[in-house]
Amino acid sequence: MPSHPLRVAVVCSSNQNRSMEAHNILSKRGFDVRSFGTGSHVKLPGPAPDKPNVYDFKTSYEQMYNDLVRKDKELYTQNGILHMLDRNKRIKLKPERFQNCKDKFDLVITCEERVYDQVLEDLSSREQETLQPVHVINVDIQDNHEEATLGAFLICELCQCIQHTDDMENEIDELLQEFEDKSNRPFLHTVCFY
Repeated sequence: MPSHPLRVAVVCSSNQNRSMEAHNILSKRGFDVRSFGTGSHVKLPGPAPDKPNVYDFKTSYEQMYNDLVRKDKELYTQNGILHMLDRNKRIKLKPERFQNCKDKFDLVITCEERVYDQVLEDLSSREQETLQPVHVINVDIQDNHEEATLGAFLICELCQCIQHTDDMENEIDELLQEFEDKSNRPFLHTVCFY
């Protein structure tokens, strides 16, 4: 079992829904957790599929919330976006991009394959300094409120199991196979080094 709490990063594209729901649950369970997005901008659903609300990663959750209230409070209340932003601003100030963070993690969990590829590309482009391993695991989670909640509990259960292994390096593949079978979802796994 690791001597310190697992340092976990949860990553989706905009650091709004899936990664923030997992961040919320993992932090309540005592994990050392941060959450990120990998996109070039933060995108939230708009009045039509081809009209998303686009923000810079420097925009706080509070600013997004106030902007959407001004645009159409009823619409963004009904579709759950205001509720989601309200949760987010209680967790941290603003979304963060994974590519801009130089902290080290034991585990990076992504919520879709495209994000997994972006994280692997970023980690492989960094200069290796300590050769400390980081396990990058992808769990496909649809980007809606219900799936984000179910996915967050699955991620939490996975992190708890990994935290309690005696030898993470040698037991993780078997553990991921068990989770694949149990959840009926494919998991991707790569080890990178810092």
